[in-house]
Amino acid sequence: MKNNTISIVIGSWGSYNECNERALGSKWLDLSDYCDWEEIEEELKKQGFELDGIDEELFIQDIEGIEDNSTNWDYMHPERLFNILKESGVLDKEYKFDVMQAYLEIRCFSDFEERVKERGENWDDDINIYKGYDWDDYGREMFSSCGYDREIPENLQDFFDFEAYGKYLGDYYVHEYSEGLIEIY
Repeated sequence: MKNNTISIVIGSWGSYNECNERALGSKWLDLSDYCDWEEIEEELKKQGFELDGIDEELFIQDIEGIEDNSTNWDYMHPERLFNILKESGVLDKEYKFDVMQAYLEIRCFSDFEERVKERGENWDDDINIYKGYDWDDYGREMFSSCGYDREIPENLQDFFDFEAYGKYLGDYYVHEYSEGLIEIY
């Protein structure tokens, strides 16, 4: 099973309000299984949705694979979500999916959406994730990348507070997330 799975249940306000057989929404749809929105519409029609009738007003009834408690998915059209995710590359590239997940722990989906609208698939060019890193690891990485490890003898480096150095350097741009650190410029 691939890690970059975002699945949704699509509902329609018409069926929901009528309490008909589609009131509970579609089957779970893995968005990475579809190349374009038209394929999703065809799947919905196969499931009995009347997209030119009672089911024309769609919404995201349930979602898995995106952790963002600040977004009310009921009010986002699923086509909008699909198109943003497709344009961003997160449905096709596991690294972009991982960056998006880390980003959404720090920011919200509307910020992500804005980045994708402005930059397309390059939305993550100035974002780096450091999986498994803590502030000490980040401080050591930055210390080494600046060449200080060649200037200060190794036996003296034992007295250096890499955690404080990492926090100092990452003061505004680096944030902790559940799997490590994320750097957002």
